[in-house]
Amino acid sequence: MGLDDDSREYHRQDPPGKIEIATTKPTNTQRDLSLAYSPGVAAPCLDIAEDEDAAYEYTAKGNLVGVVSNGSAVLGLGDIGAQASKPVMEGKGVLFKRFADIDVFDVELDIADVDDFVAATKAMEPTFGGINLEDIKAPECFEIERQLREQMDIPVFHDDQHGTAIISGAALLNAADIVDKDLDELDIVFSGAGASALATARFYVSLGAKKENITMCDSSGIITESRVEDGDVNKYKAEFAKPVDEGSLSDAMEGADVLAGLSVGGIVSQEMVRSMADNPIIFAMANPDPEITYEDAKEARDDTVIMATGRSDYPNQVNNVLGFPFIFRGALDVRATEINEAMKRAAAEALAELARQDVPDAVVKAYGDHPLQFGADYVIPKPLDPRVLFEVAPAVAQAAMTSGAARERLDMNAYRERLEARLGKSREMMRVVLNKAKSNPKRVALAEGEDEKMIRAAYQMQEEGIAEPILVGETTTILRKAEELGLDFDPTIANPRDGEWDHYVDRLYELRQRKGVTNSEAEELVRRDSNYFASVMVEVGDADAMLTGLTHHYPSALRPPLQIIGTADDADYAAGVYMMTFKNRVVFCADTTVNLDPDEEVLAEITKHTADLARQFNVEPRAALLSYSNFGSVTNEGTRKPRDAAALLQDDPDVDFPVDGEMQADTALVEDILEGTYDFAELDGPANVLVFPNLEAGNIGYKLLQRLGGAEAIGPMLVGMDKPVHVLQRGDEVKDIVNLAATAVVDAQEEE
Repeated sequence: MGLDDDSREYHRQDPPGKIEIATTKPTNTQRDLSLAYSPGVAAPCLDIAEDEDAAYEYTAKGNLVGVVSNGSAVLGLGDIGAQASKPVMEGKGVLFKRFADIDVFDVELDIADVDDFVAATKAMEPTFGGINLEDIKAPECFEIERQLREQMDIPVFHDDQHGTAIISGAALLNAADIVDKDLDELDIVFSGAGASALATARFYVSLGAKKENITMCDSSGIITESRVEDGDVNKYKAEFAKPVDEGSLSDAMEGADVLAGLSVGGIVSQEMVRSMADNPIIFAMANPDPEITYEDAKEARDDTVIMATGRSDYPNQVNNVLGFPFIFRGALDVRATEINEAMKRAAAEALAELARQDVPDAVVKAYGDHPLQFGADYVIPKPLDPRVLFEVAPAVAQAAMTSGAARERLDMNAYRERLEARLGKSREMMRVVLNKAKSNPKRVALAEGEDEKMIRAAYQMQEEGIAEPILVGETTTILRKAEELGLDFDPTIANPRDGEWDHYVDRLYELRQRKGVTNSEAEELVRRDSNYFASVMVEVGDADAMLTGLTHHYPSALRPPLQIIGTADDADYAAGVYMMTFKNRVVFCADTTVNLDPDEEVLAEITKHTADLARQFNVEPRAALLSYSNFGSVTNEGTRKPRDAAALLQDDPDVDFPVDGEMQADTALVEDILEGTYDFAELDGPANVLVFPNLEAGNIGYKLLQRLGGAEAIGPMLVGMDKPVHVLQRGDEVKDIVNLAATAVVDAQEEE
């Protein structure tokens, strides 16, 4: 099947469409229903009748956007009518929810008259926190937006106008910087004079371009003052009329610095590109076929050509999804009365700045593992970059507060944490640890310091104040790679092959001389094996923590720190723990990486270490020793171990958290089972520390939770060591390295 048939099947699959309504409060009992509806619902209704602002407290209004259209200009399909536009409007709702966690009602109005459309939309103001106008033809769209912005006290935004303006505006800021040209000196030509082109031209002026330097062309050529006098153009196009002789797009492009294409595909030739000024900027944004292809534009010139299109298969995609979800997110969260010019500029500037930052591995993978680094082929972030939410929404919210459009004021640090929580429990939990780490950063030795991911992670740690990274490796190699990655920082480097490290050799020999290690072997290990070097560095106190494992198998990465640093004074065994995060729940799973077949004493020790780790994440532990048996229902050697481990812990006066077992996994996690069938259990709520009976069960269990349960796994985190050591999984991403480094820093803080 082709794309069209695939899309039809996608949309008609049961249930038809792409969005649904879900409840956000319990509806399991009669009391729940009486609170949700009659008679209990009367109380909030009366409060809102007394104070309409209470609607933001009691209802979903504050997170609800109306996507409103009459279907008069749908994508490239034209005037197909309100009903036929519904799949597009539902799709807009999907993007709002996926990227910014905003709920949407799509509203298709079969109304062509401007005043009637305005009246119908205005009447819906009590329902929504904001209005996104969509796919309304020009010039009616200008008047509809103007009237609604004047008449409504909630944000109104016509994305077809302003979305492209904001995203391409961000690209223009960076492109001008790359080619070393000032915005106010750019000679800009527009191909197209519709709603999007006019709004984009106005926005470029808002960013600093000069109106007199803008030449706009429609299908009849350059928009001139003489054409205005002849009545050939409407009042909206007349805004950009120039006092020049009439001419074609080709004439306008001669000597131009920028071409902003918002017209039709294939109308720009290589010869026209060659006529432009040095190092031209070409935004060929017609979809699906740009005014000129990426390949043709690049081949037309020998100098730098910065090329952007609306397509995802070329660099620099101007995609409106980089704008509207996050602009509305910021506007809704401060209860803005409008989306003003300052808020739009803030969004563009935030996007431009984000493109200059190191790109997460997950984003690179999503786009085929092609390098993404600030430059001619990367002037705007990718739509799937999750950081856009954390950069654009706060920038918009701040601009709303500064410009006077906000009715609520936010603490921006707390607001960023709220935004992270919207993207998942794992981000919320890691924010706890990251904040703790920032309060007192520690020295973290990165044993594989020559690896690009380690270098990028070190940059982020240093930039964000999470840790003081020490890259272990050859100095010139690390500095060269940092420069190639475009990272502007001065890393701390420990080069085992070049330096006075005799005291490390002596210490390693002292520790391992009765384990078969000679002095010459100790020197070889220190100089040639970065894991041994970093382990000794931590052991002697030159670093507070250590990370390794990115390029080693787990056992070989764990062996040196176990030999050199060893376990804590109160521990005989180390263990590996994964934190599994779900939408509204967190569980810690142990042991998943180290102990093959632990006895009851080892299980008890693992439980205590894992409980301590949970508290680092501000989680009060409730521990369950897991089995396939419930409290003696089956008795054999396998079930006795977790049962005896639970007894050891319950008898230990130093254990200050509830623990019980042996029990089945559903018993541990389902409150109704604990409180009903097993009301004698020591747990006062579902367990959040799950201790598996052996390594096989633990490893299988956490991976099932991750793959089938939709949990996000953070770890493995090594517990029980004398000093903080964490062993990464091979292939971990930069964010995983940074997260484990933060955990190691908090470990080190706890030891002070």
